[in-house]
Amino acid sequence: MKMVNISSNSFTGLLSPATWETMEDLAVLNASNNSFMGPLPAFLCQSATSLAVLDLSYNKFNGSIPPELGKCSMLQSLKAGHNNLTRTLSDELFNVTSLRHLSLPNNRLHGELDPALIMKLTDLVVLDLGWNMISGNIPDSIGQLKGLKEISLEQNNMSGELPSALGNCTNIVAMNFKNNYFSGELGKINFSTLSNLDTLDVGSNKFTGTIPESVYSSNKLTVLQLSFNNFHGQLSPRMRNLKSLTTLSLAGNYFTNIRSAIEILKSFGNLTTLLIGSNFRNEEIPGNETVDGFENLKVLAMENCQLFGKIPLWISNLRNLEMLLLFMNELSGSIPDWIGTLNFLFYIDLSYNSLTGEIPTGLMEISMLKSDRITTQLDPEGFELPTYNYNGHSPRYYTISAFPAMMNLGNNNLAGVVPSEIGQLKALVSLILGFNSLSGQIPRTISNLTNLEVLDLSNNHLTGTIPGALNNLNFLSRFNISNNDLEGSVPHGGQFDTFPSSSFDGNPKLCASMLTYSCDSIEVPKGSTEQGYKVMFSIAFGAFFGLGVLLDQLYLSRIFG
Repeated sequence: MKMVNISSNSFTGLLSPATWETMEDLAVLNASNNSFMGPLPAFLCQSATSLAVLDLSYNKFNGSIPPELGKCSMLQSLKAGHNNLTRTLSDELFNVTSLRHLSLPNNRLHGELDPALIMKLTDLVVLDLGWNMISGNIPDSIGQLKGLKEISLEQNNMSGELPSALGNCTNIVAMNFKNNYFSGELGKINFSTLSNLDTLDVGSNKFTGTIPESVYSSNKLTVLQLSFNNFHGQLSPRMRNLKSLTTLSLAGNYFTNIRSAIEILKSFGNLTTLLIGSNFRNEEIPGNETVDGFENLKVLAMENCQLFGKIPLWISNLRNLEMLLLFMNELSGSIPDWIGTLNFLFYIDLSYNSLTGEIPTGLMEISMLKSDRITTQLDPEGFELPTYNYNGHSPRYYTISAFPAMMNLGNNNLAGVVPSEIGQLKALVSLILGFNSLSGQIPRTISNLTNLEVLDLSNNHLTGTIPGALNNLNFLSRFNISNNDLEGSVPHGGQFDTFPSSSFDGNPKLCASMLTYSCDSIEVPKGSTEQGYKVMFSIAFGAFFGLGVLLDQLYLSRIFG
């Protein structure tokens, strides 16, 4: 028996029969993570009759799955995901009754799952056909695959109700059906028979009704994702039985009674991720009463609920919190100073509320944001988080890796100055303070935020000049100070030469070549606004006895597109 592993190289071209025809005793071939192209090798089962494991994933193979693979009578594992395979699953493939692992995700396969064919694979343990274009429903015959442990059909075009026969797959550990068009009620499945169930993901479908009570019998569940469906009702006290739960996503449904929900969920000692946004609409957020629990919570998302009330004191007890998302609510009052004591926070989004008062200096003391490097303990693929386009469209969820260190306090009623201490938060990649009533000058200390890629100070009442030191922010790609009362010349050179004029519109005292009105054609030292402005003023004063430079008004209100 031979094993050949040529994975993770830079091989290209075709897999030629001449190379493999002498390997009659080949049992394992791993050619994954290369750049092989052309059709899948149909000859392998003819020359290597003992082939048991074939891994061709992460290549550039195209075309259909060759029917000749149906002659691999000893094949136990076939992996060909992340290629460009098209057409339907060949009928002959289902003749390989020895298959235990069939993994073909991230291709362009289509067609339906044939009930008569799927039931032939009685030894199947893993079925992964996610990220294809498969349609139709899940056949009842799936229930005859008694050894099935993992089934993933995510991101396809499948529809219909989930068959009750799934309750017969008593060894199932993970079910992933998200991003399809499944409908009906989950209650058709008796989850109490699935005692080994660890992960249930049915997010982004069209399920209705309430969470079935039988789900609460699956006490080994660690991940429960029901987001973006049409579930309704209140959370059942029986949910407390899910003591192993680490990730719970209920976002984008029609659940009610947030006070009861928090009371139930706080008892989940292992919970690290709680996503309950776009529910509990127009309810009052549970206030400053003591909420004991959530001791391991790292992500709390209660966005887009139109919740009213103040930012509750009980959040201050979440000492392990890393991400706090309360945006698109109707929260009022000031931003509490104690947020600065949540030392692991690296992502804060309080935007689109009615918060008032000044930006607390305590917010500038978050240890994680003051460090040079974010050291999150979150699993980058363990869950997804919501982003919105703020135009009324449905939110989309993205994995944690898409969320850099951010502080978003935009679209509130905050007043006062931007604290100079903000320059301490060196880990920040995105700082958004736009659409408030902030006044005073842009702190020069922002130039210390050398990781900054997004800076939005637009639509405030800021005055003074643009600190020339901001030109040292080499990663800055989105910059918006429009609609303030800033003056003087815009720094030039570096990143500032890449920003559109809309970044500066609505500041009638600003001047630059890009703003139609230049600064009297007087050369300003590159990257230094304050010094350049003083030089310009001194020359003008000496030449014209104090006659300053006349700046015509230019106003165009635009924010980042």
